[in-house]
Amino acid sequence: MFTGIVEEIGRVTLASPGNLVIATRPVLKEMEGGQSIAINGVCLTVTDFGANSFSVDIMPETLSRTNLGLLSAGDGVNLERPVALGGQLGGHLVQGHVDATGRIASIRWEDQTMLVGFEAPAEVMRYVVDKGFIAVDGVSLTVVAKDVSSFQVSIVDYTQKHTTLGSVRVGELVNLEVDIIAKYVEQLSLARRPGITVDFLQEHGFLVS
Repeated sequence: MFTGIVEEIGRVTLASPGNLVIATRPVLKEMEGGQSIAINGVCLTVTDFGANSFSVDIMPETLSRTNLGLLSAGDGVNLERPVALGGQLGGHLVQGHVDATGRIASIRWEDQTMLVGFEAPAEVMRYVVDKGFIAVDGVSLTVVAKDVSSFQVSIVDYTQKHTTLGSVRVGELVNLEVDIIAKYVEQLSLARRPGITVDFLQEHGFLVS
């Protein structure tokens, strides 16, 4: 489990089909083989690591659902280690299970704040609500506006400087993960709405058996 609070921008040193090598420093502290790490919001397993870098393998399913297959040597990536049990939850609950990719549709500025608009598919937009949480490339953000097929977030100066979102461009693909609580609420709601049945009508006096 992650929080969407990026610890460091790592740098891709090798990108081959099914494998990435990431150069980093702080995130390597206490790293072990088999440990989970979020790369651009995607939960992956560390397969090897050294003094200045670590490696991960990427399954075809992950490549097809995220933007990791578009990475090349020199690209920056957002890195976050799993949250420790009992640690601070600075952002929101992020699983690292990307729901879909979205596309940056607009970027405009209000003083030092970036307002970024994203086009997203219906399977994402159904869970997006005003002032709700969403993870974009692993960064926990708050939705400030939305319509049927897009949403907008506000990216403050600190986030611009400490994540890759400060250098994004219109047209780029980003990884999107909706708030897991929204999914649970939907499932519970569906479970409690079986529809009108004969038994329901009889129980409430609309039919006489």
